[in-house]
Amino acid sequence: MILRPALLACLLASALPGAVRAATPYRSQQQILDASPSSDWRTLDPTRTLYLQLPAGRVVIELAPQFAPEHVANILTFAHEHFWDGTSIYRTQDNFVLQFGDADGEDPAKAKSLGTAKTHLPAEFHRSASGLDFKKIPDRDGWAREVGFVDGFPAARDGADGKAWLAHCYGTLGAGRNNADDSSIGAELYVTIGQSPRQLDDNITVVGRVVKGMELLSATPRGPEPMGFYEDPKLRTPIISIRLASELPAAERTPLQLLRTDSQTFRDVAESKRNRVDDFYKRPAGHIDLCNVPLPVRTTQG
Repeated sequence: MILRPALLACLLASALPGAVRAATPYRSQQQILDASPSSDWRTLDPTRTLYLQLPAGRVVIELAPQFAPEHVANILTFAHEHFWDGTSIYRTQDNFVLQFGDADGEDPAKAKSLGTAKTHLPAEFHRSASGLDFKKIPDRDGWAREVGFVDGFPAARDGADGKAWLAHCYGTLGAGRNNADDSSIGAELYVTIGQSPRQLDDNITVVGRVVKGMELLSATPRGPEPMGFYEDPKLRTPIISIRLASELPAAERTPLQLLRTDSQTFRDVAESKRNRVDDFYKRPAGHIDLCNVPLPVRTTQG
């Protein structure tokens, strides 16, 4: 059988993963977002949003109670009782994480009171994948059978054992722990500021992600090797406060909307990064890593 050239080209385009069809004009991420309907955006929920106030400005954090309910509940208690006020960023390890909380937390003579927060929690590294609205991305991953997004959070799952967990991408917020898997309570937190340390996936309880203000954290001066803990307390970055957004007057909140990861706009944005064919890029990648999928956030008028 002899195929006509037009039909052959069509079959090849449909057979190649990530192939970009010439008939579909390329749109940049910004063009896609500018054309998005309002229904493709969601307003950040103030009942699960933290404001980390630094001298340089505000960092906005979205919590993930659907993955770590007990840790998030404890974190809300810490925020409500102003536990973190006057603490500091006491560790910044280059290309890895920034850590904050009570620098004297392990010294009983100096540690701050934990108030009414729980002093022991179970490890919440993963949860059942059942019931999650998991939006899988099409590409293979080196760390999990499947990866994608759940309610805006980069996530992974393993169909063999039915587990799902949040991935360690840039901006991930996790609960620091010691060697025991159940040694975290959410008082000491860290944010990923370097290349995604996916080896931590399903080994530490992830409690949320930074949605605005990462530049304030990633620009923090690095601590000394090997782990980035500041030997001189004067070098620590003071934390003015950490507040739950819902406890502030509406006029004092940061009005943000996040692109819904279950929307067509999000799929189009991801594909525009996966197969970028503008004047600069000469060869579309046809692949994207989970942590390189953009998660658009926009400021509204409130």
